[in-house]
Amino acid sequence: MEYHVSIQGNDQAKGTVDQPFRTISRAAALALPGDTVIVHAGVYREWVNPMNGGTKDHRIVYRSAGDGEVVITGAERVTNWVDEGDNVWSTEVSNSIFSVRNPFEVELSGDWVFDGPFPVHLGDVYLDGKSLYECESVDKVRKPEVWAEAKYANDSLLKWYAEVSPSTTKIWANFGGKDPRAENVEISVRPYCFWPENPGLNYITVSGFTLRQASPQWAPPTDYQEGLIGPHWSKGWIIENNIICESKNVGISLGTEIGTGHTKYFGKHNKGGTQREQEVILRALRSGWHKDRVGSHIVRANVIHDCEQAGIVGHMGAAFSHIYQNTIYNIHHKRLRHGAEVAGIKLHGSLDTQICENKIYSSYRGVWLDWQAQGTRISKNVLFDNLSEDLFVEVCHGPYMVDHNIFLSPMNFRNMAQGGAFVHNLFTGRFVVRSEITRITPYHFPHETAMAGYSNITGGDDRYYNNIFLGDGDHANKEPVPITFFEHLPLKPREIVGDDGKTVMDGVPDDSICYLHPVGLGGYNKHPNMKDKQWWEYTREEIIALGDAAKDIFIGNAVLPVAMGGNIYLNEAVPSSHDPNPKIYDQMGIKVDINLEQSTVQIQVNEPDLLRGASETQITTDLLGKTYHADMKYEEPDSSPYRFDTDFYGIKRPDADVTPGPFELSQNATIEFKF
Repeated sequence: MEYHVSIQGNDQAKGTVDQPFRTISRAAALALPGDTVIVHAGVYREWVNPMNGGTKDHRIVYRSAGDGEVVITGAERVTNWVDEGDNVWSTEVSNSIFSVRNPFEVELSGDWVFDGPFPVHLGDVYLDGKSLYECESVDKVRKPEVWAEAKYANDSLLKWYAEVSPSTTKIWANFGGKDPRAENVEISVRPYCFWPENPGLNYITVSGFTLRQASPQWAPPTDYQEGLIGPHWSKGWIIENNIICESKNVGISLGTEIGTGHTKYFGKHNKGGTQREQEVILRALRSGWHKDRVGSHIVRANVIHDCEQAGIVGHMGAAFSHIYQNTIYNIHHKRLRHGAEVAGIKLHGSLDTQICENKIYSSYRGVWLDWQAQGTRISKNVLFDNLSEDLFVEVCHGPYMVDHNIFLSPMNFRNMAQGGAFVHNLFTGRFVVRSEITRITPYHFPHETAMAGYSNITGGDDRYYNNIFLGDGDHANKEPVPITFFEHLPLKPREIVGDDGKTVMDGVPDDSICYLHPVGLGGYNKHPNMKDKQWWEYTREEIIALGDAAKDIFIGNAVLPVAMGGNIYLNEAVPSSHDPNPKIYDQMGIKVDINLEQSTVQIQVNEPDLLRGASETQITTDLLGKTYHADMKYEEPDSSPYRFDTDFYGIKRPDADVTPGPFELSQNATIEFKF
């Protein structure tokens, strides 16, 4: 059955094309498996809370009619502004306008949110669809100052401040000289745009909408993960061809349901973060975290921007999903509060998830995979202009696959994991390579949620084949530099004190320091080589002979080996001593031009002879082998083997004499990406 919705409709009507409903919510209360809800052009100020889910063979589909933009917004327009002088305007609204909670009263809070100089709330004020910056007083509204952390400094001069009484909320705002009575000014009212209150509503499609201006709470991995839109712990959703923007925290949440919980005692955690995370995973397994019930979503061809925590987030609920052809930008650009869950895509437990063909740029961090990225594939993504690194993989044991990506930010990869395979990528930024021996994290049986064991992260068990490393031009600094966990380029000044030449970093403990390495694989030089004797192959006599050095073997802290081959190092990128036959050239060979104003990225290959045929062979599952802890092959989610016989564009690669990097080229070429 088809239900039609129009802003000229009536919820007492039949919901036909001739007698449409007025609200999407009316149709969402009636739609059953196999039904389609067709929404006609207009602005719909409502929280769509579906009552029913579909089935694998009979989905419930919500789609735009194609007769103009369909907007679902969590905001309401406010016109009764009073001029208080000095560009300050005020308004007072009844608290009855707010759905679920008053976002101007509720503080942004949760696990892994860091303290800030003043409380930040879930509410926002919008001028022509774009949110202003909250500040701590009316005086700051009257005399606005640039927020130093903001990516767009001038935007941070547009301020608001609110005070909440039992019956009303008063808001003061500075619109930069504009008269809010003549502009489109809105305020946050609803926490969600499209979100089922109940979990377990499966097989729903949401297609072709603009979803904007919602106020979900911060989404930590150890608690309920709200989003502007999401399936709320269900299976088989398709979220496609939408514009998703202006979420206070998360755009699309694929994460945990209400009730997972993180333990607090008088406002403070009484257990460590790793232990709380382990408990949440075990609780989810007991209550049905299984591929038959949760995950397997498709998130494709969406434009996601101006969300302050993450474009896409998910803890366990994103497992077995396919996230592809999305454009994600301006994530965490205001930076009023920071936290440990901030990225274009931030996933925990992304078992067998495929993250492919996305463009992620001008965000705090690109892709962050945290815990259990087993079977995950990151392929054919283009990442640039991200403040921190393009890719961060943390405390997982693999196998995970990273192939045919284009990493163009100053920092490309922060590696605090093991068991990764990196094949045919272009790297132009620096690396962090670090163990994490204090955290014990799980690994799984292949292609299942069932856990197979636990271990810490000693580092290694990585493979690098047929990649291009393009030096960043900083030829003077070839030594690794200490940085903190959340630090990014440009680095703060360092102070060297003491006879040992140790770097002092504002009291940061030694076990919180990472080391930033130059472009290339030099950060792996202290690892063993897979071609040599493996650490677990020592005899008892050899262990005794090692003396104190054997302690790491007994307590499980031995560094795992690495394998490399067929890589090219340009413009003084630094090779690893483990690369058996690295191709090293002083020339650049490749020039990258990123033009944010014209929305283009150009990659010019000027010397293809440096690249062509530089690797002996294609890369396959057989060559990559198995990871140590999970004892699992690098393979597709259906257990079929990898064979990288085509390039970024699907062009066939030869069986031998393969070109490293994403592109199989035979002549000079310019590759251009629009965004």
